[in-house]
Amino acid sequence: MVVARGEGVTPETRLRAPQGEFEVRRLPATHAPNLRAWDAADEYVLRHVATVDPDTDRQWVVVNDTFGALAVALAGCRPVAISDSVVSQQATRANLALHRCADDSVQLLSSLDAPPARIDALIVKVPRTLALLEHQLHRLRPSLHEGSVVLGAGMTKTIHTSTLDLFQRLVGPTSTTRAVKKARLITSTVDPATADAGPAPGPSSYRLATGEQIVCHASVFSAGRIDQGTALLLEHLPTDLEVSRVVDLGCGSGILGVRVAVLNPSVDVEFVDSSFMAIASAEATWRAAFGSERPATFAAADGLDHLEPESVDFVVTNPPFHADRSMGDAVAWQMFTSARRCLEPGGQLLVVGNRHLGYHAKLKRIFGNCTNVASTPKFVALRATKGRSARAKRRVSRDRDRR
Repeated sequence: MVVARGEGVTPETRLRAPQGEFEVRRLPATHAPNLRAWDAADEYVLRHVATVDPDTDRQWVVVNDTFGALAVALAGCRPVAISDSVVSQQATRANLALHRCADDSVQLLSSLDAPPARIDALIVKVPRTLALLEHQLHRLRPSLHEGSVVLGAGMTKTIHTSTLDLFQRLVGPTSTTRAVKKARLITSTVDPATADAGPAPGPSSYRLATGEQIVCHASVFSAGRIDQGTALLLEHLPTDLEVSRVVDLGCGSGILGVRVAVLNPSVDVEFVDSSFMAIASAEATWRAAFGSERPATFAAADGLDHLEPESVDFVVTNPPFHADRSMGDAVAWQMFTSARRCLEPGGQLLVVGNRHLGYHAKLKRIFGNCTNVASTPKFVALRATKGRSARAKRRVSRDRDRR
């Protein structure tokens, strides 16, 4: 991700704004010319911000800045950047490093961290889910004052009447600008009457037919219900795992890892997701099922890079097929290769996905094999096994001879 300044720079990595020209790159890196690390809403809001008093003594806060484009452009204001994504934080650090910005030029917080006590200028990139926006505005509102500048930014397809109603209800009088390059801005004036909007909504929950309580924070995929892919995988989870270490990769609410643990009482489970809220959800789901009697591990991380090679016996995942607002298999491909690196020889990956995504072909390329476990007209569950190394095969052969 981080390269020497000026090396390999293409027009697609150069953000030009009134604040200057900045190199900003996506994470993971992509060669697709139509995928930039910013969008027209970022450009729009930066042009608007240039007309606002840039007093660096103000406390600036930027929310949902996917790859750090806004943080880099406003680094001179020393903003706080709030995101629910580990990948977003990693991209922000890497893009700041490209410009040799000091480590403390931008303070990075998660969606569950307490925001600054006072916010003078707030920029919110409108997220995909209304529930996450509501959670964030609730948490930010107590820090706003009558002099705060409050801006929302997003592409027109993400800004609806319900979006404006939330800003109106939780911040104050709200309006939206005309569309420019399919992007809009939201401007809100802080109304003291909204100061008692109440605490942020808590996580939702529901129960499986098998009895487990599933806890979902605002940003979790398919919050409040089981998606069709997960439902298929739940019917085909193994019950006879003779392994010790299982990973629920891209765990979301933790439903798959918890059910594997219920069906296989002797395994140790680690929950991994790039969303801080997903990890909090998985931990709450685990505690609801096992209390403090059975330990588990929870990691907010980008894939399994934090784990040692060949240290895991079994990985289960329902990978997302979108990154930011782009559709594709880049995230799934990264998850599959990461899983293969960490699996022991003979270890297995169990995955579910939409049929049209062609995961079977990808798994065959990465693992050399793929088995169809179950399918519906729309989804398919697949299993891939990591081949044993020549050394491992010799060891198995010796053990067999001894017996």
